Amino acid sequence: MAEHVLAIDQGTTSTRAIVFDRQGQIVATAQREHEQIFPRAGWVEHDPAEIWTNTEWVLAQALERAHLSAGEIAGIGITNQRETAIVWDRRMGRPVYNAIVWQDTRTQERIDALAAQDPAGVQRFARETGLPLATYFSASKIAWILDQVPGARAAAEAGDLLLGTPDSWVIWNLTGGTDGGVHVTDVTNASRTLLMDLQRLDWSDQMLQIWNIPRAMLPEIRSSSETVGHVQLPAARGIPIAGILGDQQAAAFGQVAFEAGESKNTYGTGNFLLVNTGEQIVRSEHGLITTVAFRCDGQPARYALEGSIAVTGSLVQWLRDNLGIISRAEDVESLATTVDDNGGAYFVPAFSGLFAPYWRADARGALVGLTRYVNKAHIARAALEATAFQTRDVIDAAVGDTGQALPELRVDGGMTRNDLLMQFQADILGIPVVRPQVVETTALGAAYAAGLATGLWSGFDQLRGLWLQDRRFEPAMAGDERERRLRMWQKAVTKSLDWVDDDVRAVADAPDR
Repeated sequence: MAEHVLAIDQGTTSTRAIVFDRQGQIVATAQREHEQIFPRAGWVEHDPAEIWTNTEWVLAQALERAHLSAGEIAGIGITNQRETAIVWDRRMGRPVYNAIVWQDTRTQERIDALAAQDPAGVQRFARETGLPLATYFSASKIAWILDQVPGARAAAEAGDLLLGTPDSWVIWNLTGGTDGGVHVTDVTNASRTLLMDLQRLDWSDQMLQIWNIPRAMLPEIRSSSETVGHVQLPAARGIPIAGILGDQQAAAFGQVAFEAGESKNTYGTGNFLLVNTGEQIVRSEHGLITTVAFRCDGQPARYALEGSIAVTGSLVQWLRDNLGIISRAEDVESLATTVDDNGGAYFVPAFSGLFAPYWRADARGALVGLTRYVNKAHIARAALEATAFQTRDVIDAAVGDTGQALPELRVDGGMTRNDLLMQFQADILGIPVVRPQVVETTALGAAYAAGLATGLWSGFDQLRGLWLQDRRFEPAMAGDERERRLRMWQKAVTKSLDWVDDDVRAVADAPDR
């Protein structure tokens, strides 16, 4: 029997392949970044062809580095950046436009118009979809492509176009593409499109009509853990594709948050808190999203509340790429530790508006509290602290919705290697922060889903036994100091609001000259 499983993690900035053994430990990895395309202010795109080429490369490289053949891999799990929308021609296998990324805000005018038509505003479709009206989700991006790309609408109505989030695009290509490629997604990714009925776990005719999206374009919705097809590439031919999870749900799966009340917080390009609510759909009254946590083949779906934060790790990239105050992302911690505090500076990184729990598209980034005393180290520290403050906001919302305080916070993702950030996170929450030995839990969750479907692991109890703690950060900040800093953070948030008026948006959306 095969003793390994492979995960493909198609993320916002890169694509990775990771081979795991039966103990859930990493055997080999391969990773390749893809270009971030910014045609205009507020527009964020990726090249789907580049993503697919990178997927082929990392898959072959990971197998080679692990010294394993296709027959020694029990299954492949796919995890991906969610909400990012791709539309492609099923006959030619080529995208009709770049992928429009989850961070993109070009469709705000359409979102505003739909919200204005109903007294419920941005919550107009929340009962059916679990989601607020926001540019974050896939539906408005797909509609934009169909309406703005010449010939796309006619091709879609003729049945020649397919759509999906990156999981669908990768799986379609892995399983043959134009030669019999399987067109599927799973319940977690489908729940992020603003097109799926949350209770029926099927595409909503009402939502398809509102966005004018032909049903024939849509992938089949499958469970998160089941075999959906087999790889046709030479290096990996015949390996079952047996797991599909959106990246944040995959991270929760990798943190073995299988039952109601269990949670995780992922620190990546953005931050994402998931709190499992079991088989119960909990409607948020505090600005969170209701979403599908996972569904294993033949079992009821599990649901979750999610707090989505747009900008955390990408703020560190911004310090590196736009300001040049660090040369590598990992340098932010050493720079920040050269000062004792933020020097009075607070950074609200509302580059694409504010997501949960505010959902304010009119917000923009604000760096406040500046004096001549503040230097680049204070700004670096303020950037890290912004991640922790935003996490406190969404955890407060989750506690408000569930009525249960979190006893601790399990964390994962690349930023959790930053000890300064993790300690400040524990301080500002007032609860322990727990980091696992394997912080790449997004890929691990996809691997777990594939391994369950193919029999590598027997069930949830066995997977719980694989979870191991790396470090536990205990809160050390005095309560009055914590409250003072939270008060200043909330004051800073107010300075970022009401920034985008119609004439400001028109200027911001003008093409670069």
